[in-house]
Formats: sequence, C-alpha cells, structure tokens
Amino acid sequence: MSVLDSFTLDNPEDIMMHVAENFRKRRVEKNISRQRMAELSGVPLSTLARFEQKGLIAFESLIKLAMALGYTSEIKDLFCAPKFDTMEELDLIRHKTNAKRAYPKLKKK
Repeated sequence: MSVLDSFTLDNPEDIMMHVAENFRKRRVEKNISRQRMAELSGVPLSTLARFEQKGLIAFESLIKLAMALGYTSEIKDLFCAPKFDTMEELDLIRHKTNAKRAYPKLKKK
C-alpha cells in the first residue's frame, strides 16, 4: 500500500470497507467477540458479520455498534463542523448558519 492510499478514498465501497476494518480493529482491541458485540449492541450477528466482511450495514445498526464500542460522540459529530473549499463557500456557510432549508421558500401567489 502506498502512502497516498491511506489519504485517498476514491469511492463509497472503499470508505465502507475502511470503516468496517476500523470497527473490527477496535472490537478486537477490546477483546470483544462478534457474538458478544451483537449482544451488547442489539445488532444481529449476521448483520455484524456482513458489516465486517463487506462493509454493508444500515445506519441505525452502525450507530448501535458505535455506541456499544463507546464511539457515541464520534458518530454524533459526523457532519457537525462546516467544511468549505473556497472563500465564497465559507461566506455562504456563514450566511446560512441558522437557515432551515437549502433554498428560499417559494411565496404563494
């Protein structure tokens, strides 16, 4: 694996597998079997196995697994900080900070 591979995740499948591999590492570090993790999280063992092998999981199940491993704040903080690529985007983010929708509401005629 080249140095750049660890910094570039090109597609959803790569990201899914990366998350699954990280989860498995954390589970193994805590010496928790798949069976025990299924019990702790309430996620079926078959779902847990599919996640670790293929990266496939429903978001609710991912949240349950994260909580069982003690990663509640990390999952809650997903998308919490605004990101921008240009100064124009930063200005737009600042302007829309408390907005409830991405576009203006159409007025009824």
